[in-house]
Amino acid sequence: MQVVVGAGSIGSAIASELAAAGEPVKIVTRSGSGPAHPLISRVVADAADAAAMRRISEGASVIYNCANPAYHQWPTAWPPISAALIGAAASSGAVLAITGNLYGYGPVPGPMTEDTPLAATTVKGRVRVKMWQDALAAPIRTLEVRASDYIGPRYTLIEMALPAMRAGKTAWMPAPLDVPHTYTYVGDVAHTMVTLAQDPRAWGAAWHVPSPPPMTARELLTRAAAAGGLPAPRLRTYPRLAVRAAGLFDKFAREFLEMRYQHDRPFVLDSSRVTSVFGLSYTPVDSALGAVLAGSVKLPSKSTSE
Repeated sequence: MQVVVGAGSIGSAIASELAAAGEPVKIVTRSGSGPAHPLISRVVADAADAAAMRRISEGASVIYNCANPAYHQWPTAWPPISAALIGAAASSGAVLAITGNLYGYGPVPGPMTEDTPLAATTVKGRVRVKMWQDALAAPIRTLEVRASDYIGPRYTLIEMALPAMRAGKTAWMPAPLDVPHTYTYVGDVAHTMVTLAQDPRAWGAAWHVPSPPPMTARELLTRAAAAGGLPAPRLRTYPRLAVRAAGLFDKFAREFLEMRYQHDRPFVLDSSRVTSVFGLSYTPVDSALGAVLAGSVKLPSKSTSE
């Protein structure tokens, strides 16, 4: 039995992949949501409740941390969740597989590898670094799988732009449109986590999710439009001062400003190590976009590349 904490696009995809392979899964959320499958049990619990997570995880072989606290609540919401899942892994003997990101590296002058120092300069970046350091220091088997900004259905550039694109209107974006940036498909995140959690070679280290070559936001949204049968998008960027003004009233805009550095200059993820060691590769971008626009996350059945 394996435990998945969180039923967003990645948590749901992990649970679905495990169940399709015949593995019983408990998917834990506050609402009891998650994919429907005979092998998936939807459990209502607070991931920050240490006693509940120990009880739910009894007998588990892997615990997947796919929780997603509200962006502005990271400093207060993440520490108790992280501590509860570390405690559950220690109690059950399960591997703790953590869904990570690139915030911990801070601003870097070139491509990020797994050896790039964790030198976060932001509040949210330091939160993520502390989570990983705490997991490594605990008497558990753990790994972290790090991805760049998602090609996915929720909380993404695509989600922000689609309503205007579908209405034939100009889509206004909060960051520059023509800077190279790595984007990672959520289906590849899920598949990488499932694969690495079962492999002792991955434990005790962080790994980057297989991701396509960097592209600009304009290119990504143009390809999304083509995948969805939409006209080429009309795109504009909000002035920085407008984003700052929005941050006075909008919590997400305020938090986004802290991470704006990731979009103002090239932001490139090197995922060659996971390909070399485990033979994984990324889903072709147009296939990923087609799945997302169709309202699904298609898991890779084998390693693919463009």
